[in-house]
Amino acid sequence: MIQSMTGFGKNVVQLPAKKITVELKSLNSKSLDLNARMPSCYREKELELRKEIAKSLVRGKIDFNLYVELTGDETSAQVNEGVVRQYMKQLKTIANGDDIRLLDMALRLPDALKTEREDLDEEEYETIRGALKEALLEINKFRSQEGHVLEQDFAKRIENLEALLGQVLQMDPERTTTIRERLQKAVQEIQAEVDANRFEQELIYYLEKYDITEEKVRLANHLDYFSKTLKSNDSNGKKLGFITQEIGREINTIGSKANYAPMQQLVVQMKDELEKIKEQMLNVL
Repeated sequence: MIQSMTGFGKNVVQLPAKKITVELKSLNSKSLDLNARMPSCYREKELELRKEIAKSLVRGKIDFNLYVELTGDETSAQVNEGVVRQYMKQLKTIANGDDIRLLDMALRLPDALKTEREDLDEEEYETIRGALKEALLEINKFRSQEGHVLEQDFAKRIENLEALLGQVLQMDPERTTTIRERLQKAVQEIQAEVDANRFEQELIYYLEKYDITEEKVRLANHLDYFSKTLKSNDSNGKKLGFITQEIGREINTIGSKANYAPMQQLVVQMKDELEKIKEQMLNVL
């Protein structure tokens, strides 16, 4: 079953003094493009978290956000008392105001607060890993649901292409007859003496150049192969993309050889269906 590269997953864990939120958002991309945002104290574990995300999501433009919100009384920030007093003293020399007003101004200036770097808590980190696993499960579920919608659309487009190919098969004898009659009429209009055997040989050679038997067989095989790959257990967007290219190649060749307006109209419809497949193929994992 195919998966979409579009997805979203989120998990929130409430600890006694902290609220941990893990968010994952994924869009389509030719390769893995992972952007991570997290508090600085967890940066030493970033590589490990990246590997876990890459192993699960494989491909896509992925935004990973880790938010840690303090909900208890503890805080890592403290007022830098000495610096604040110096600010207030200097402010008094250039402006009149009460201490509360001056304190408010001083706290807004650089280095008024000092932050102590927190050491990484391994137990807390394991909680984050658990939250990440839950978020990965959620985003993969989202991707599978989106993939199911894409699969249904692809199946519909392939059925349409098969139906159009069926019309091409029915029309081909009529096309060959029309081309033959067109050539015979052109020779008659020239009013020239021609050798009947030689003319038949040239006619056969000409018709062989416009023969689309091989293209019809290959196109039918490609459409069948696409359907089988679509139903496989693994999601392989690149493989489906290669098959789509082959389908397009056969359709283009039929169009160039058709030399018959009704068949070329069918080819235009086939190209339209294929273009819709190509657009959606960009989202397949």
